[in-house]
Amino acid sequence: MNETTNSTGEAGADRERLKGEAAPNKSVAELADELATTKDRLLRSLAEQENGRELARRQREDAVRYAASAFARDLLATADNLERAIASAPTDLRSEPAVAALIAGVEATRRGLLDAFTKHGLQRLDPIGETFDPHRHQASFEVADARYQPGVVAQVIQPGYMHHERLLRPALVGVSKDAAPAGAPREA
Repeated sequence: MNETTNSTGEAGADRERLKGEAAPNKSVAELADELATTKDRLLRSLAEQENGRELARRQREDAVRYAASAFARDLLATADNLERAIASAPTDLRSEPAVAALIAGVEATRRGLLDAFTKHGLQRLDPIGETFDPHRHQASFEVADARYQPGVVAQVIQPGYMHHERLLRPALVGVSKDAAPAGAPREA
């Protein structure tokens, strides 16, 4: 931009710019209102950006924290199979040295796997005696069991697992029902 000064000392470029503009006719109140509106929009935009950054940070933390969930879920069947192998050993043969050594090895493997689960935030759910919770338990059947109030987990068919505070697999359970015959009063 080429600025030249006339005899009154005004810059030629400024004069040219002013010629095309209308005379300012906004009041101070209108300008203050416009400034407040612009400031409000700016602050909202900054807040949205900060919220976006915070959301991205939380999602990144969750991704890191729960990265092993799918892998851990795949290993749950292995833990179940180790428990089945231990339970399937005949009790009359457990005292034989070869069978005892085999069972001890399988139990050590199971303990090692469960310790690794615990180390990485997995928690086993064995809810016997707990009130049935459909968010943590999957009811497979009802059982009349006088030891438990109705609606309490009486048997665990398959343990459940949590990864930190997220459910990986619900516990497969049998829930107690009223043991009294229909129409008979229940003791308190």
